[in-house]
Amino acid sequence: MKLGIILGSGLGGLADALTDAERIPYAELEGFPQPSVAGHGGTLHLGTLSGLPVAVFQGRKHVYETGDARGMTVPIRWLKAQGAEALLVTNAAGSLNAEVGPGRLMAISDHINLLGVNPLTGPNDDAIGPRFLSMRDAYDPELRATLHAAARALDIDLAEGVYLATAGPTFETPAEIRAFRTLGADAVGMSTVPEVILARHAGLRTVAVSAITNLAEGMGGEELSHEQTLRNADVAARDLVRLVQRFAEDYARG
Repeated sequence: MKLGIILGSGLGGLADALTDAERIPYAELEGFPQPSVAGHGGTLHLGTLSGLPVAVFQGRKHVYETGDARGMTVPIRWLKAQGAEALLVTNAAGSLNAEVGPGRLMAISDHINLLGVNPLTGPNDDAIGPRFLSMRDAYDPELRATLHAAARALDIDLAEGVYLATAGPTFETPAEIRAFRTLGADAVGMSTVPEVILARHAGLRTVAVSAITNLAEGMGGEELSHEQTLRNADVAARDLVRLVQRFAEDYARG
């Protein structure tokens, strides 16, 4: 196992691109979360993508479902135990940049954690990672460069920016979006940050991509909804599948 991939809302189509795939429901795996949100399947897919052995997590547990950020602890530590080297995280997100609209993809360069919780809260397992974890270059510069190179090869217009995570489940208010733009955020969502923290704690390299599903509240004319998220994620997923396939191919070559 070389690479783990976490699929965001409406992005499950990537699992269909695997060859020689084995599908295991989370319910059959001890400690794996049981997602309760439409668009999150709750299935582990093991197979190959562009010749690279991968584990694809279709479904994640969000802070708004349980009140804490530890829902993906077991899957990510399991991934590390299987010998994986890196984790690619995808999500559906709202854009705070009017020039990066629905259907676009954005590589995440950094994040702002406004979830109010951290998955490493509580006793630390020193055998897995340090008590005080540096998050400098959490989104691996070399892997981001590989991602951008793959996008250029496929003529995919890949933006880059800072992802801000809120706990949800409500969408943000227009005033919050104005505040987030002042903080330097380029996209906003309700996931990803816990998985990246857990992966870095376990020593996995991380890279992440947002599928932009809407302009953030107050920037567009349509009232936000989860149905809109899923609908527009399907548009972005077409490029995302191609991008991740090429990334896996290039990553396998080193």
